Amino acid sequence: MTDHELDAAGLLCPLPVLKARKRLESLKSGEILRLIATDPASVIDVPHFCNEQGHELLSQEASDGRHIFRIRHK
Repeated sequence: MTDHELDAAGLLCPLPVLKARKRLESLKSGEILRLIATDPASVIDVPHFCNEQGHELLSQEASDGRHIFRIRHK
């Protein structure tokens, strides 16, 4: 179940995380954001961001050069 989606494909670090942060600010606690990124650094940046901000990283997968993260808002 995903409540919201953010397509950050084509954006380079730190934009995917910055855009995810902005989108998550508008979500209610417990809502889920599906983030799509193509930046290779996102596999490091997104989990670190979630850990630092207290959001739960539900899943992380890669397919065809795209990294898909499911993040539950704290």
